This record gives sequence, structure tokens and C-alpha cells, in this order.
Amino acid sequence: MTIAAVTSYDIRFPTSRELDGSDAMNPDPDYSAAYVVLRAEDGSEGHGFTFTIGRGNEVCRAALDALAPMILGQPLDDLGELYRRLTHDSQIRWLGPEKGVMHLAAAALVNAAWDLRAKRAGLPLWALLSSLSPDELVDLVDWRYLTDALTPAAARDLLLSAADQRETRASFLKRHGYPAYTTSAGWLGYPDEKIERLAREAVDAGFQMIKLKVGADLADDVRRLALARAVVGPGIRIAVDANQRWDVPDAIAWTTALAKYDPWWIEEPTSPDDVLGHAAIRRAVHPVRVATGEHVANRVVFKQLLQAGAIDVVQLDACRVAGVNENVAILLLAAAYGKPVCPHAGGVGLCEVVRHFSFFDFVAVSGSLDDRVIEYVDHLHEHFVDPATVVGGRYLAPAAPGFSTQMRPESLARYAYPEGRAWS
Repeated sequence: MTIAAVTSYDIRFPTSRELDGSDAMNPDPDYSAAYVVLRAEDGSEGHGFTFTIGRGNEVCRAALDALAPMILGQPLDDLGELYRRLTHDSQIRWLGPEKGVMHLAAAALVNAAWDLRAKRAGLPLWALLSSLSPDELVDLVDWRYLTDALTPAAARDLLLSAADQRETRASFLKRHGYPAYTTSAGWLGYPDEKIERLAREAVDAGFQMIKLKVGADLADDVRRLALARAVVGPGIRIAVDANQRWDVPDAIAWTTALAKYDPWWIEEPTSPDDVLGHAAIRRAVHPVRVATGEHVANRVVFKQLLQAGAIDVVQLDACRVAGVNENVAILLLAAAYGKPVCPHAGGVGLCEVVRHFSFFDFVAVSGSLDDRVIEYVDHLHEHFVDPATVVGGRYLAPAAPGFSTQMRPESLARYAYPEGRAWS
């Protein structure tokens, strides 16, 4: 089977009109996707995307178009090789390496290829990955730059240790789902009464954790966190997310001021590239946990964060690194260092796709649900053929074949930018 056509789209949703997604660093996001469809010779399709927040989405689409010739006419029987072809090209690599717009575009293409493979296998992606042997999973990973932290042999042993429990764990997830937390109550642009109402509704819906955005004004954050804590009580976890707003001293001072309201973690307290800064913050704000990963560029930075003891929670993103293959590497690194993975979600379609990584992680890698949750944001799911479903504060197991990346044709038409009806 070879790829016969690659078609890209610029899809944007006007979420800034209601301040959905607003935070201290990104006050007016229009949630967007540089979207791609791979068509095989037999007419079957794989869908993928990378997430942006509006302006610049056209740059990601141009990057998709630039990478398309590298996979046109190529076979899809070895997705490890396809991933390496997209990330190893010497001239393209100069633009990163393995970071930025080209890496985002590679993620969309790699994820589309996995969607196609899973559909042809008749399995949801998490189940397909969980069916692969330890050797096959290890072969998906680009081990360059990782072996000082985790070798292929050690990763193989880790996967072998979990292999005999895969079926039992998969059955458990199908019955009970996977814990979720919601960010829908905590956008920075929401008034107090809306935060209060949404926080109460989240607890009533079964969520055991919510998240609030912070970082614009300390007095305002103290008031909002106190309000949320009063609404949900002491038994519900509240995470806070600064979205990279602070320098290291500010992050320490700000988190210390919020600590009396028992935040479960502080997320993205400083630059995602600042490994030593995260380590300093973690030492200073303990026992508040430090989480990051939404904007971490690649597996190498994740490796350093783990080696330096800089984070308590690994927050991988389905589209920031180069798709499925690189996220398998990150899951293996996190398991080797004993850190929980709590993926970044929300956005456009991220809830749909990251659940596959968490389900695979539990079944075939870590075997643990301790302190593990998947972010959930209750918007834009209706645009997807296989939308994420959360019941009683838990993600239900995806059952449809594929990676849940396919958008509905009517949504592609309506929200195409700038010609779609939503933008006219």
C-alpha cells in the first residue's frame, strides 16, 4: 500500500469570541488545525492534524505541503521508517532540528499515517499499539540522543514486564474508562460567577480534578483559586496553569502565594525549554508538583527534564512532537523514570487523540493509573467522526477503528479559513 495523494486544509474555529481557551499568555485564541488527508491507492484515507491557535496556521499548512513529496508514492508498511524519513532529511532538519513548524507538520503526517494503518487493521489506535510486540514498539522509536537515559534493551525489558497483563488491563479500561480532569471551568477570561457555576457542575458530573489558568495578576489569581476551592471543597484536586508566563523567581513567589489553597500542580511555570529553571522551581515549591510538556519540542528535552528531576508530571502532546512514534518514546522514558503521564488536551481534537496514548500507556507500558488523568475540555468534539466521550469524570475507551483524528466533511467546509461560512 502506497500513498497516492496528500491534501491539506487550514481549519479555524472562532473561539476567541467567547474567550474559550484564554490564558495569561494566549488571551484570544482561535483554536485551529493544519489538517491533512492521506489517500492510499485503494481509496482508503488517513486523517491527521496539528493544533495551533489561529494566526500562523497557514504556515503549518505550508509546511505540510512542503513535506508531502517526501511520502507521496511511498509504502506505509513501516511507520518507523516513515517517521524517520520526515524527521531525518538533512535539509529540512536544518529548520529545526526536530522542533518548530516542521516538527508540527511531521506530527500531522505521522498521525495521519497511523490513522490509516489502524483503520485498515480494524482497531482503535490504542488497541493496535497494544497489540504490537515489545520489539515492534522499540523499533518505532528514534533512539538517537536517548541511550544515556534509556537503551532499546531496557525499553524492551520494560515492555516485556507488562506484556502478560495487557489483556486484563484492556478489559479493565473497557469497563471503567480512564480518569479525566476538566479545564472548562478555569479559563482566564471567565468572570467569577461563571467559574463558580462551572466548577460546581464539574464536580456534579463526577470530575475529581479541575484546572484554573493563572499568571496575569496575583491578587486576581488568589481570589479565583480561593473561590474555586470554596466551591469544590478540600476533596477535589485543583491544578493551576501559568502557560509559561513567569521567570523562575516569579514562578516560585507566585506558586508560594497560591500554595495555601492546595494546588495539585503548577503547570508550565516558565519557558518549556528551561530545564534547569523547572528544576529550581520544583525544589522551591515542593510539595506542589511541577508539570510541563505541552510545548516541549521533542523527546530530547523530555529526557533532560526527567534526568534533571525537573518535573513531577509528564504532559505529552499528540501534535507538538512528531506524532505517535515520538510519543511512544516519551511514554517509555516516563515509565523508566517512574513519572505519571497526564497528557495535554483540549484544543481542536486533542481530547480525541491523546486518550489513545493514555490507554496504550496503561495497557502496555506503565500499567498504572496512580495520579494519572487526561485533560478534558468540553468543546469542538461535535466536529469529529469519533468524538471523545467522558462519563462520570472518566474517558470511555475509543472503539472505532483509527486514531479518532477524522473531522466531519461539513466542519471542514464550514471552518476552512478564510473561505468557510464561519468566517464570511
